[in-house]
Amino acid sequence: MIIDQTKCIGCGICTLYCPADAITVAVNAEGKRKACIDQDRCLECGNCIRKRVVKCPADAIYELPKEERSVGRQMRRFFSDPSTTHPLTGVPGRGTEEVKTNDVTGRVCRGELGFCLELGRPVLGTDVREIEKATMALAELGVQLENSNPLYDLLKDKEKGTFKEEYLDERFVSAIIEFTVPFERGEEILNKVKEIAQNAGTVFSLDVVCCYDEDGTLPVLALCEKMGMEPRFNSKVNVGIGRPYVIEREDRERRNAQ
Repeated sequence: MIIDQTKCIGCGICTLYCPADAITVAVNAEGKRKACIDQDRCLECGNCIRKRVVKCPADAIYELPKEERSVGRQMRRFFSDPSTTHPLTGVPGRGTEEVKTNDVTGRVCRGELGFCLELGRPVLGTDVREIEKATMALAELGVQLENSNPLYDLLKDKEKGTFKEEYLDERFVSAIIEFTVPFERGEEILNKVKEIAQNAGTVFSLDVVCCYDEDGTLPVLALCEKMGMEPRFNSKVNVGIGRPYVIEREDRERRNAQ
């Protein structure tokens, strides 16, 4: 994001809405108050140019054309602007559609656990090097990251969990690491997740996706209790609208196994 210094009147309205705390107002050499954006901190989230949020009275804030933005800065936008659709996933947001509702494809079936590790939040944010520490730790356990998640396309070595050099110095509002493992690996993975959380230099959140058993019990609850992890009382429950797709996938995998 850029502020046109010839238009800016230094009112400071934009500073109140920047989730990265990247905009400041100072007196310039001519003695005039002007706002400026720290390009290292700016996450390209678009808040300051979203007219329903920030009404710059001088219309002084603008975005560089796509062809003038570096690959890294374009990626900042995909991971920071909730209104932007990532070209890899085809849906708005930092994760896959299944993060919101596993009913869509049934990617996580019975006997499996789906994990979503989110690093970063507005103001604090996260950088790719921080994300890489987590993906490398998971790679040590042989975890395969979800290939339809936006992060997957940024990886240099998918077996080691390392990222391409051109993205290492970039910052995002947040990023979601997604993967699925057999249920019996749950304790092992959760122990590693605890280690990642303790070493994280930003806000860390964990989501675990699990299907109900045929008897109506949710097996992940007993696992969480064993691990000393208490699920939030407002955990999301999908009602099974997409159940036919889940059955179709399970039947297909069963046929392939035979």
